[in-house]
Amino acid sequence: MTDATVDPAAGPTDWINLPDVADRLGVSISKVHQMIRDGVLLAVKRDGVRVVPAELVANAIVLKHLPGILNLLRDAGYNDEEALRWLYEPDETLGGSGAVALGGDRAREVKRRAQALGF
Repeated sequence: MTDATVDPAAGPTDWINLPDVADRLGVSISKVHQMIRDGVLLAVKRDGVRVVPAELVANAIVLKHLPGILNLLRDAGYNDEEALRWLYEPDETLGGSGAVALGGDRAREVKRRAQALGF
């Protein structure tokens, strides 16, 4: 896994490391690793450390539609870094980006757009 190359202006505003993700979710670190392997959570390397965008783990839960979006993106051939760039691509019609929209009422639109990538 290489370091993520997300444009800082368009990327996550805050990152959390995997032990902090485990604390936030109230699970063990091995459960966090399993969630990443299962595609429930997205982690990339930044400065040599695996981290998760803080927005994707809001209110002590993984955003509801994130696992489905990640599955759709992987089916379309995206790796984790590409999925991260896609989620954080600026899009004013979604209120900023797909990642921002996942936490609100535009989550279905993000899912629809991810589905369209497979065709």
